[in-house]
Parts: sequence; C-alpha cells; structure tokens
Amino acid sequence: MSESKLLKSMVVGAVAGAVISMFDRKTREHAIETTKKVKSTFVYYAKNREELQQLIERKVEEAQELYVDLSGNINTIVSKLNEVKEIPNTVQSIVNDTKKVISNSSKKES
Repeated sequence: MSESKLLKSMVVGAVAGAVISMFDRKTREHAIETTKKVKSTFVYYAKNREELQQLIERKVEEAQELYVDLSGNINTIVSKLNEVKEIPNTVQSIVNDTKKVISNSSKKES
C-alpha cells in the first residue's frame, strides 16, 4: 500500500515540477522546440523503417566493437598489473643473489 503512495507521490511531484517550470518562457520555448524535433524524428522513422533498422544495426555493431576493444584493453591492463605484482619478487630475488655474491666474494678474500 505504501509503495503505491510513494509512486503516486513521485508522479504528482514530477508533473507539478514540469508545470511550474513551464511558467518560464525560455523553458517553455525550449520544451516546445524539443518536442517538435522529437515528433518530426518519429514521423520520419515511421515512414522510413528500413533506415531506422539500418541505424539500429549500425549502433549495435558500434557497441559490439566498443565492447571488444574495451575487453582487449581490460585484458591488457590486467596483464600489466600482474607483471607489476611480480616486480617485488624479482627485486627480492636480485637482492638475494647480490647478497650471495657479496658474501661469497668476501669469504674468498678472507
């Protein structure tokens, strides 16, 4: 029951905000202009459905290409992070090897 009141209150608030904002002349003109553009776009694509279908297919292909590119980039970043994680182990190994060489050379000198 309270959920329906919340939804109704949100809708009423949104409508009230829209009505109040229409008192501003620039806002009203912008809303009318935008509505006309949207209407003409809908009418155009309603008459040219093949073009709309081609547009949607192009956008889907672009999204798929973007996904593939991002996946490749993410894999590269993960790979580089794994390499960076190995740096401390490599440095520790070099330090240990250096200690051994120094200690062996100091033993030989003694």
